[in-house]
Amino acid sequence: MSTTEFSVNKRDVQFIFYEQFGIEDITELPQFEECNKELFEMVLGEAIKVATDILAPINKIGDEVGAQYADGVVTMPKEFKDAYGKFNEGGWIGMIHDPEFGGQGLPNFLKYATSEIFASANVAFFLTQTLTEGAAHLIEKFGTDDLKKIYVEKMYSGQWSGTMCLTEPSAGSDVGNLKTVAKKNGDHYIISGNKIFITAGEQDMSENIIHAVLARIEGAPAGTKGISLFLVPKYLVNEDGSVGERNDMMCGSIEHKMGMKSSPTCTLNFGDEGVCKGWLLGEENKGMACMFQMMNEERLMVGIQGLALGAVAYQSALGYAQERTQGDEPGKKDPSLPRTLIINHPDVRRMLMWMKSMSEGLRSMMFAVAKAIDLGQNHPDEAVRAKNMHLVELLTPVCKAYGSDMGFRINELAIQTFGGYGYCQEYPVEQYMRDQKIASIYEGTNGIQAMDLLGRKIARNRGEYLKEFLTSIGKLVEEYGEHPELGTLMGKMGKAAEALGKAATDLATGLGKDPMYSLLHATPFLEAFGHVSVSYYLLHAATIAQKKLDAIYEKSNAKSSDSRKAIVEENSEAAFYHGRIASARFFVNNILPHAYANIDAMASGDRSPLDAVFPE
Repeated sequence: MSTTEFSVNKRDVQFIFYEQFGIEDITELPQFEECNKELFEMVLGEAIKVATDILAPINKIGDEVGAQYADGVVTMPKEFKDAYGKFNEGGWIGMIHDPEFGGQGLPNFLKYATSEIFASANVAFFLTQTLTEGAAHLIEKFGTDDLKKIYVEKMYSGQWSGTMCLTEPSAGSDVGNLKTVAKKNGDHYIISGNKIFITAGEQDMSENIIHAVLARIEGAPAGTKGISLFLVPKYLVNEDGSVGERNDMMCGSIEHKMGMKSSPTCTLNFGDEGVCKGWLLGEENKGMACMFQMMNEERLMVGIQGLALGAVAYQSALGYAQERTQGDEPGKKDPSLPRTLIINHPDVRRMLMWMKSMSEGLRSMMFAVAKAIDLGQNHPDEAVRAKNMHLVELLTPVCKAYGSDMGFRINELAIQTFGGYGYCQEYPVEQYMRDQKIASIYEGTNGIQAMDLLGRKIARNRGEYLKEFLTSIGKLVEEYGEHPELGTLMGKMGKAAEALGKAATDLATGLGKDPMYSLLHATPFLEAFGHVSVSYYLLHAATIAQKKLDAIYEKSNAKSSDSRKAIVEENSEAAFYHGRIASARFFVNNILPHAYANIDAMASGDRSPLDAVFPE
């Protein structure tokens, strides 16, 4: 593989689909009875083709050219406008949604896989599409029948795009402090205010841009309890459904950023002339509850972004390590011998294994959430639906925060593997890292995700969701605790899970007694939670891989270590399964122990960050 060539680990996706989670079981649900493995493979193949042929080739162009702003207009690179039309021909935006509105009714499981593929190829391009989907789904769920008829299908088709408008200069994470106001005016509202950091808030790829805007109706209560949600189009819509005159809103500027340069981050001014029209979505003063639908969807997609850019960086680093020669073969100091490939150096292999195990573990965890969404929304048994949605709620902040943090660390190690060349623009890994960093900041900073995990997802329901998850871990440990190959690893994970459960209880209890101390440790707790979660999904995968590998050995009558090693070197399927087991082994032995460091810190009683006086 060329070190600058885009690639997708399709085999690992297929393993998770059909072997680890049995996505074909989903076809037994009435909603997906027309789906089958042939369809899934066709969609995956087409997604890889679109990513490889259309999106990846313009990723560097987007970084170099970027979005350009002048006099309220944002101009995108020509290649992006061409790709926008080609991408939307595939119906990717509405793939999981109601066919009544132009969707295809496919499973979330498939959406997550294709989203990883698209984001790894060109995340700046894909952001517009994923936000459009989220905004359209808001209208489908909370809009009137007339609004649904006018907007949803055109957004799922990509003809019109969408955004979410929350942040203001004085209201970032503190959304309740927003100043944008709405005044009732007949069948609509007049919107007045300013929003900042709006992704794809202005661009020239789509015919219209539909903004989901949070604002406070005159006289509404202060804080988040008085926020409403409005649909505010860039262009008003004529009775025949065509684009009409410009609404009273403009783009005031775009940000100059370290990454995501072809994804315009806009300042939007609503109502400078006092005639900006908006339409209520949902009920008055219930805007935050409505917007959380989109925010949670986007948070999971940010987790996918972390996985995607990490996984593609690993693939690039692996290719480089298999091509680049440097130094003596380990253990042989002879300058007359040919230089060895850097993949033969132990420290490089350590970095590659870190990236490999983390990428595969994140993928398994996030795809598990995707299947849980499908079951939680569609299974006929109410108890099954509830349990699956508990898992989704519990792991959403973990996927977002842990996924983006660990994705960034994968990017860092990918650059380290390249050495000095990784720091240069000749290779793609430096762009991956710059594009990645924002993922830990937007859609709710990772610190907010940590507080959400501890406060809402654990303490608020007295740990019910966490207990269900830890029970699943316990069952795996019990089943494989005596396994000759995996038993020791299972024991280590089981002990870590027990320690995590105790730490969760202590911190959740502390929220009522000493909330500052508990919140001080929310982020380390989330990281420890992520380590345990990924260990669980990697070991779950390893149990399957071990059975498949043992079957290959048995079929080949390979009983000695040498004969088995030869099979792994010669048989690609054996190599894959062996690699999946190695990922679990490395993660549990080398990464999971860091959870204990975090847990020990939580129990230390150290309040120095709270007590310290920081000099001006």
